[in-house]
Order: sequence, then structure tokens, then C-alpha cells
Amino acid sequence: MKRDGKKIIFEKAGDLPPMAMSLGTTEYNETGSWRNERPVVDSSKCTGCGICWKFCPDISIKEDANGKASIDYFFCKGCGICAVECPVKAIEMKEEEK
Repeated sequence: MKRDGKKIIFEKAGDLPPMAMSLGTTEYNETGSWRNERPVVDSSKCTGCGICWKFCPDISIKEDANGKASIDYFFCKGCGICAVECPVKAIEMKEEEK
């Protein structure tokens, strides 16, 4: 482990705090098949504010070419936090199709 200003850089797994190893990430695990509902973005309403991205626990919201929200369904678990937090209600939860 080394410091770069205020930033701590972990150089190997042994440098990580014990709890960090159990937290994991979904970056390499496609977890989208867990959904019952999927968020659908109405791009005509989306202002590109990024609030949905900020609250998404799965980092499954991306920015499209127009600066609007786009959902990466490979990782989205359908929790609905993005729809609740969207200030303009541009995201609606819809039942997942079989």
C-alpha cells in the first residue's frame, strides 16, 4: 500500500482491509437475470442530470451519445432506486418480459 496525496493505492490483495475482500463487485458478473422489473428510460423526459447514476448500486446506468440515461441490463438487478430518485420521472419500472 502507498499514498498518493490523499489517495491510498492498494498494490496487492494483501494490502486490502479484510472486509474489502468480502464486498466484491458485479463488474464481471452479469447479474441482470435476477430482475422481476426493468427500468425503462423515456429519453424525451430525461434531462441528463445524473441523479439516477449517482444512486444506482450496480453502476448499471450509463450516458448515451446525447447525454441521457441508458440502462445496462446485463448488470441491472431491477431495484427501482433510479426510478424513485429521478426528479423528472423519466424512468419507469416495467415488468420483465419472459
